[in-house]
Amino acid sequence: MEPVRIAMWSGPRNISTAMMRAFENRPDTAVVDEPFYAAYLAQTGLDHPMREEVLASQPLDWREVASAMAGDAPGGCAVFYQKHMTHHMLPGFGLDWTRACRNAFLIREPEAVLASYAVKRAEVTLDDIGLVRQHELFTRECDRLGAAPPVVLGADVLADPRGMLTALCAALAIPFREEMLSWPARRRDTDGVWAPAWYDAVERSTGFETPTPRPPPSLSDELRRIADQARPHYEALVAHKLHR
Repeated sequence: MEPVRIAMWSGPRNISTAMMRAFENRPDTAVVDEPFYAAYLAQTGLDHPMREEVLASQPLDWREVASAMAGDAPGGCAVFYQKHMTHHMLPGFGLDWTRACRNAFLIREPEAVLASYAVKRAEVTLDDIGLVRQHELFTRECDRLGAAPPVVLGADVLADPRGMLTALCAALAIPFREEMLSWPARRRDTDGVWAPAWYDAVERSTGFETPTPRPPPSLSDELRRIADQARPHYEALVAHKLHR
């Protein structure tokens, strides 16, 4: 039988890795972590943390990756969950393979993304946070389906993991599983080789972290300019967010 392929499209510094943990903890699901990352780095020449390790760990040809994403799930699992970064899908990378997937979109307010991303990298651009590309991919999928695909606000998942994961699973036409709500704290073999640079918090986690009230993030003038550019794209997506 064909697996249910779920392509979850997110920008960086969202809860994308925690969502991958939730799905991987299902007994019927195999996951893959940012499979286009090496192809993206090879094409752009960008200097990301652990660049050489990333390049050595994945195929450099996007076509090879796309073929795998439209193929069988690892281990013959019934569900194939794919964690994708929207900015990895460069304009020259084909998207026909996404027709074989149930596409969903995980979003976070751009101001919060930028405040978190700037801690990890000194220079940030609008393209780096992926919201423009995410909006483009969302619009493309809307046109293909004739309806909006699932959009999940990360903050809503943190506030009500059970309710929002139940709603997401329903939108993806798969059953909710109780195992999605917690997982053992450790690194996974399925984590990208870049995990030491980015996944310190999620490796310690055993479930979705309960949000605590925080003041609005303080951004530099340059980051505020980027946030203002990204905001209309975020608003277009959040208008379609799932409710429990």
